[in-house]
Amino acid sequence: MDFRDSAPEAEFRDRLRDWLSRNASTFPAAGDDEYWTRQGEWHQALYSAGFFGVSWPSQYGGQDLPPVYDVIVDEELARAGAPPRPSLGYLVVGLGRHAGAELQQRFLPGMIDGTQRWCQGFSEPGAGSDLASLTTTATRDGDNYIIQGHKIWTSYSDVADWCLLLARTDKDAPRHRGISAFIISMHQPGIEQRPLRMINGVTTEFGQVLFDGATVPASQMVGEPGEGWKLAMTVVGHEREPSTLGYSARYGKLVRQMAGRIDRAGMEIPEDLAWAAVQTEMLRLHVRRRLSEQLDGLSHGPEGSLDKLLMTWVEQSVGHAALAVGGTDDPDLLSAYLYSRAQSVMGGTSQIQKNIIAGRILGLGV
Repeated sequence: MDFRDSAPEAEFRDRLRDWLSRNASTFPAAGDDEYWTRQGEWHQALYSAGFFGVSWPSQYGGQDLPPVYDVIVDEELARAGAPPRPSLGYLVVGLGRHAGAELQQRFLPGMIDGTQRWCQGFSEPGAGSDLASLTTTATRDGDNYIIQGHKIWTSYSDVADWCLLLARTDKDAPRHRGISAFIISMHQPGIEQRPLRMINGVTTEFGQVLFDGATVPASQMVGEPGEGWKLAMTVVGHEREPSTLGYSARYGKLVRQMAGRIDRAGMEIPEDLAWAAVQTEMLRLHVRRRLSEQLDGLSHGPEGSLDKLLMTWVEQSVGHAALAVGGTDDPDLLSAYLYSRAQSVMGGTSQIQKNIIAGRILGLGV
């Protein structure tokens, strides 16, 4: 396969590099509270310059370009030390496949151009990876639904205008079939925000949200009653694909930075760093293969669990290398290690991914 840029791709990359040379340093790199506080500004700056949502439908504000352009954006952002793209692709895909035309036209443009902030209300304190056991309820009351429940690990919840929420609308239905999806306003009574402090000190990336009598119009249900599970599988499946998350370039850059540090110090390369270099290159090639499959029109289902496991192994390999190189004395490398521990939980635990691979790919009947 030829992974070199075509002429249009090279022109796009050059324009992006030039823009980043003038703008990247005005925003904080990912990793601290300032980054999360200013992520909305970064989103709108990227969009206004023509570098966000490039592969999404033009009718909602995208550019209808092939997904290779998203990879170019991710690679150049990492090269420039700029913040990553805000992670919204899984929500765009979820609404694009399951919402009606009216909801799509109403909500997708603001999601893509960054004028409206979003969060995802899936995980709960007692229903993380076992999403089908969620207990948040939505009870019909005239033209509205009344929401009662508790969500956790909700990214951007403190700044979100809207939430793509899963709630149980039929307690008597089998647990996968009684769940519905809603677009609910976060600016209303009956919603309480509680920040979560992460092990690396960040307090604004995740939060927990309590719903106590919040309302959502029935017209803002996504799909039909009981179809929330279908949307959830679309969202988490897309969320687990490495080619849409931009992780590969950032892992590789951190490994190269650590290798340069070791070389300048005249030290022997730690085994953990050597293994991380192998892992990041393997992930880079895997992402390229997935991209090639996307360009050929191939979509993935349970194979996303393989991708998620792969990302977990690579990020945690890089994290161990960061600890080996910087120990506990370098706050940035220590933060990289601490954050890597979350990868085996976020987006579905590694154990859940292995069960999906065993049952849905290998047919082992687990």
